[in-house]
Amino acid sequence: MSELYEKPRSHFLLYLLLFLLTFAGLFGFLAYRYYNRSLEPMQEQSEAVLFRVDSDMTVRDVTVKLEEEGLIADNRTAYVYARLNHLTDLYAGEYFLDRSWDVDKILKYLGDPLSANQDVVMVTIVEGDWAKHVAEKISEVTNVKYDDLIALWSNKDWISAQKEKYPFITDEMFQNGVRIFLEGYLAPDTYQFMRDTNAEEVTMRILDQTLAVYNQFKPKFDASSLSTHQIYTLASIVQYEGGGTSMDDMKTIAGIFLNRLNTDYPLESSVTVCYAIDYDRDINKWQDCEVNVEVESPYNTYKHDGLTPGAIENAGVSALEAVLEPNQTDYMFFMADIYGGTGIHYAETIEEHSANVAKYLGE
Repeated sequence: MSELYEKPRSHFLLYLLLFLLTFAGLFGFLAYRYYNRSLEPMQEQSEAVLFRVDSDMTVRDVTVKLEEEGLIADNRTAYVYARLNHLTDLYAGEYFLDRSWDVDKILKYLGDPLSANQDVVMVTIVEGDWAKHVAEKISEVTNVKYDDLIALWSNKDWISAQKEKYPFITDEMFQNGVRIFLEGYLAPDTYQFMRDTNAEEVTMRILDQTLAVYNQFKPKFDASSLSTHQIYTLASIVQYEGGGTSMDDMKTIAGIFLNRLNTDYPLESSVTVCYAIDYDRDINKWQDCEVNVEVESPYNTYKHDGLTPGAIENAGVSALEAVLEPNQTDYMFFMADIYGGTGIHYAETIEEHSANVAKYLGE
C-alpha cells in the first residue's frame, strides 16, 4: 500500500518545488526591475533644486530627504545602492542637484567635496521674459555686467560665429531694426552658473538649452512654411498674447496670426506696441500699449505689415509648439476678457469682433 501513495506524494513535492522556484524567480525579476527603475531620473527635463546636507545627517537621512524633495523615487533603494557601491561618504553643504539626474549621479555629486564648495548660483528665465529682464537677473547674482550681456546679445559677429554649433542662428536674425539679436532665443529654463563667470559662458549655456528645444521640434521646423527666425518671432507674439491660456487657445491664436499673414491682413497686435515703446510690465499700465498704436517703430504691427523684425520676448515650448502645430480655423480676430470673464473670444469678421469687444469690454 505504501508504494501506491509514494508516487503522488513525490509528484506533489516536485510541483510545489517548481511553483516556489517560479514564484521566487518572478519575485526576483520584479524586485530587480523595481530596483533599477528606482535608480532612474525622476524626469527628463532639467530642473535645478537647491539641496542641503547638514553635518549630522547619515546616509539614511540624506536618502530620505532626497525622496521627500522629489529628487529620487525610493530612499530604501538609494540607500542600498549607496552601500553596495561604496557611495556613503557624503559631505555637508549646499548643492544644486537636478531632477533629471539618476541616483548614481546624485550620490557621486554629494560625495564630491568640491561640489558643495563651488560658488554656484541659479537663475530662472520664465516664459515671456525680455532679454533685458534676463540680463538683469544674471547680473544680480553673478559678476557679469548687464551692459556686457546686452552688448554680446547684440554682437552680430560673435553670434554669427556660433552658427555651426547652433543651427537656429541664421542671417535673417540680423535684419534692420532688430533691437537685440538674441531676443527670442534665450530658452526659458532654470540655469546654474558660476558666480564668477563671463558673458560668453553664460550665453552659451542658455543657447545649449535653446538647441535642445530646437532639436526636439526639428522635423516640425523643417516642415513649416515659416523660416526659423519667423517661427521664433511669431512664437514670441503668441507667448505674449496667449501666455497663461490653454494650449488649445495658444494654437488658435497662432492660427489667427497665420491667417492674417497669409491674407496680407496686418497683425495689429497690441503686445508688439508694448515692445515698441519698451513698456515696463512691472507697472500695471497695459493700456499704454492700446493707446500708442501710432508710435513709429518697426515693431509696431499697426504701422507695418507682416511680422516684427525680431522676437518681442522669449517664448516657451508651448508657444513654439503652437506656431509649429496651429489650429486651422476661419477666425481672424480674438480678444481676451481682461476683467476676469470667460477667457478668449474669437470672431471671423470685424463685425463679430466689434460685438465681442462691446459685450465683454464695454467699449
